[in-house]
Amino acid sequence: MNVRLGTKDDLSQLKLIFDKIIKNMEDNNINIWNEYYPFDEFESDIKNEGLFVIEDNGTIVASFSLFNSMQGAGNFSWTSNTAKVLYLGRVGVNVSYLRQGIGSLVVKYAKDIAIKRGAKYLRLSVVDINLPAINLYLKNGFKKVEGVYKEYSECSQQVLTELGFELKI
Repeated sequence: MNVRLGTKDDLSQLKLIFDKIIKNMEDNNINIWNEYYPFDEFESDIKNEGLFVIEDNGTIVASFSLFNSMQGAGNFSWTSNTAKVLYLGRVGVNVSYLRQGIGSLVVKYAKDIAIKRGAKYLRLSVVDINLPAINLYLKNGFKKVEGVYKEYSECSQQVLTELGFELKI
């Protein structure tokens, strides 16, 4: 498997993958994404060189985005307010590859890229009902920080509570 920057050529495959991811999330009562989010953000992520895909023989098995800032970041008590950080988000694992360690591979690749880009911390926020994601990040060394960010989601038509996590790299 290899990781690379995502391109516009990946969008059709990503749309199919994320439609299945969203269906799987809904089947598990994790109603936080829809047909617009996160997919509609991918073109901007590509433009900002922040969308990454993990491939296995030409098939996208996962994607993730890295950002320089994150909405709601000021609501959390991070370890350092001066260190260079990158934020991880829009993580999606192809449902055909679930339970094969791909989520941990996403974290490894995100960490490697963040180090190459000079970051000292990798941070993220996760909706509190997304227990599979929370467990993935805890298993891979992220620490929960104090604070919450509440945001009204057009996707789910509800207020979502996000928890903050960070990994010193």
